[in-house]
Amino acid sequence: MKLRSNLEQGSSRWATRRAQWRALGLSDEDMAKPKIAVVNSSSDMAICYSHLDGISRRVKEEIRAAGGIGFEIRTTAPSDFIHSAGARGGYILASRDLIVNDIEAAVEGALLDGMICLASCDKTAPGQLMAAGRLDLPTIIVACGYQPAGTFRGAHCDIEDVFLAAGHHAQGRIGLDELTEMSEHAVLGPGVCAGMGTANSMHIVSEALGMALPGSTPVLANSPKMWDTVAESARRIVDMVVTDLRPRRILTPGAFANAVMTVLSVSGSINCVKHLQAIAAETECDVDVYGLFEEFADKVPLLAGVRPNGPHSIEDFERAGGAAGVLKRLEGLLHKETLTVSRSPTRRSSARPKPRWAGGPRSSSCGAAWRRPPGSSSSRWPRSGG
Repeated sequence: MKLRSNLEQGSSRWATRRAQWRALGLSDEDMAKPKIAVVNSSSDMAICYSHLDGISRRVKEEIRAAGGIGFEIRTTAPSDFIHSAGARGGYILASRDLIVNDIEAAVEGALLDGMICLASCDKTAPGQLMAAGRLDLPTIIVACGYQPAGTFRGAHCDIEDVFLAAGHHAQGRIGLDELTEMSEHAVLGPGVCAGMGTANSMHIVSEALGMALPGSTPVLANSPKMWDTVAESARRIVDMVVTDLRPRRILTPGAFANAVMTVLSVSGSINCVKHLQAIAAETECDVDVYGLFEEFADKVPLLAGVRPNGPHSIEDFERAGGAAGVLKRLEGLLHKETLTVSRSPTRRSSARPKPRWAGGPRSSSCGAAWRRPPGSSSSRWPRSGG
């Protein structure tokens, strides 16, 4: 197997690289294996990223067990609720492009053979998908999950509630004590914001595009389902390098159309529009994402109403089948010839899985997450601003 990471023996770059990697404990046999970038946007500044180091370690173990070598690389780690404080929020979208450049500098500079990207907060999945399209190296996106929500005064409470309550406080409708108490109970662990904001929307987009394993999104952070996906993705990326399955074979016009239909059907974040167009541009795929949203807006049924765009929680959505369930419901509209990272065409990847509960039995209202309310119609545009 010819790998671009295996430099010409006897050259200065080979010799100096070997000296450094031997000092890291790698053998000559290790150095001949597929070398996989484990893209980790870890940070202890935001709860979105606080569990990624543990995931990265597991990924590297599984890559080694599958016959490869994993090298962790770091990128900037923007969190909207943390990093929007400065420059009137101007650092947030720019950080997406910085993630792309961080990945390119590390992966292309070292001539690594593939990437497994740990997707978390809003700008990570778009930046990682853009980098995959730009570099066209075998890549898998792993959604690292949403944060467990809490309860406040007997009701479900997540960070979306805190965000909305801050507006009520500004208008004098609730006191500071109530807002403070709510913020104490809204987030119970690591992961991205609960709800159909940009992070969960783009995790779902990753699966709809074919760049994440089928049935892997959305997922509760640190759940058995997440860890199963982590292990399976790490093993799969080694095989993708061996078989040379690259993103530009997956990210086709049909794949972008499938992603657009999925966003519309779940009333996903409106930020998906610009992110998908940026991914298409980096992939050099001649597709007008804005035009696709116009084309499908009145054709695609609205299948889910997840907060902040409906009464259901992201936990309900996962229990009801998640992205795989949506793709199954959209089967008659999808481009079924598109490939996924599992190499299966979309028509085989969208078989509805048995629900793997995020916690406890399904609530009585959960099934309604898939049914359009009587008299409702599909949204012309995705409606989340998260």
